[in-house]
Amino acid sequence: MIITELLAVLSISAAVGLRLALPLLLIGLLSGPSLWSNVPILSQLSPSLVVGVLASWSLCELVVSKDLGSRQMLQNVELLFSPFVGAIAGIAIARTVGLSGWLAGLVGLVGGLLALVIQLFQTGWLYRPQRPAVWLLFLQDALCVSLVLLAFDAPQQGGLIALLLLWLIIRNSAIWRHWYLTARAPTAKKSLPQHRQFPD
Repeated sequence: MIITELLAVLSISAAVGLRLALPLLLIGLLSGPSLWSNVPILSQLSPSLVVGVLASWSLCELVVSKDLGSRQMLQNVELLFSPFVGAIAGIAIARTVGLSGWLAGLVGLVGGLLALVIQLFQTGWLYRPQRPAVWLLFLQDALCVSLVLLAFDAPQQGGLIALLLLWLIIRNSAIWRHWYLTARAPTAKKSLPQHRQFPD
């Protein structure tokens, strides 16, 4: 059923939104001997090269993400590539569960958009006065791995978690916008020219 396949794609795309290379590495390891045969572009490259690059990038994500000073540069790079990686990961899962052709491309596009939204939220969080705690970053790592595993073994649960994550992002974004407008209101009032009062 198409709903189940779509939920699987949402699950893997949400994982890409949290971490970029780690989901691709896990897709290859969970695919068995064929490795990245269903993943666009990666299937054309040497498996040893792909393993080396993805393992190195995944280690960089897991280590650098804990350093809040270096996190901003890493986040900007991940934001740039997130829609592309989300799309190819979504297409890979779509092909794995039996979708092909334009339908796999369509759900891959949806996956790329979801990954981009989650990465945008993470980037916005870095520019807030109160940055995320380190324990939250470890929770992101665990959630990323869980979403990849659920995309293969329990796509319904993984897709529902991805939708819940999207709902939380939309809700928090609305709160952030309200906070931003409230913070700007007193400043705007102070910047207005004050009319002098002249005695009669």
